Amino acid sequence: YLCYEETVIWGLLINHSKCSIEARLQMLEKYIPVMDNWAVCDGFCASAKWAAGADKQLLWQWLQRWFVSSREFEVRFAVVFSMCYLLEKPWVETVFARIEKIDFGIIKSEYRSIKGKPQKPQEGSVQGAEPYYVRMAVAWLLATALAKYPVFTRGFVTTSHLPADVVKLYVRKARESLRTRDVPAL
Repeated sequence: YLCYEETVIWGLLINHSKCSIEARLQMLEKYIPVMDNWAVCDGFCASAKWAAGADKQLLWQWLQRWFVSSREFEVRFAVVFSMCYLLEKPWVETVFARIEKIDFGIIKSEYRSIKGKPQKPQEGSVQGAEPYYVRMAVAWLLATALAKYPVFTRGFVTTSHLPADVVKLYVRKARESLRTRDVPAL
C-alpha cells in the first residue's frame, strides 16, 4: 500500500508526463484502482490539464469501464473526470444520460455509513447512503452543470430517475456554491 503522499505524487507524474494519450491511459489503468479517497481522485482530475486538449471521443470511450465499476472511487473518478473535461456542449447530454445509468446498488464503499450525528470523529465513516462519494460526485457534477446550463440541468434533474438523496445533495451543493446560490436548482 502507498501512503497518501505517494499516491498523489504518482498521479502528478502521470499528469505531467510527456507521452501519448494511449501511454497515459495505460498508466491510468494501474493508477485508478489505487485511488482510495476523494482528495486523491479530485486532485488528480483537477490537475489532468492534458485532458482538455485530448480527443473527447477517445476519453469518453475509455471512461466507460470506470462508470460500471463496483468500486466507489473508480466510479467517482469517471464522474469527476467527466465533470472537469466533458461538461461542455455537445457532451453534456451524453454525460447526463450516463450518470443517470449509474447503478448505485452495485458500488461497494470502503467506508462505513453511520446514521445521525456522530458523537466523536470516526475514521473510515461517512454520513449518508453508500456509496456516499459517488452520490456526492454526481451532485457536484450537476451543481457545476447548473452554473453553465441552468435550464437544461433543471430539466434533466426534474425528469431523471436519480435517487432522491442525490437530488437533495445536488440542491445543497447548488445553494452552497457562489456561482449558483441565486440560481434555482429545481
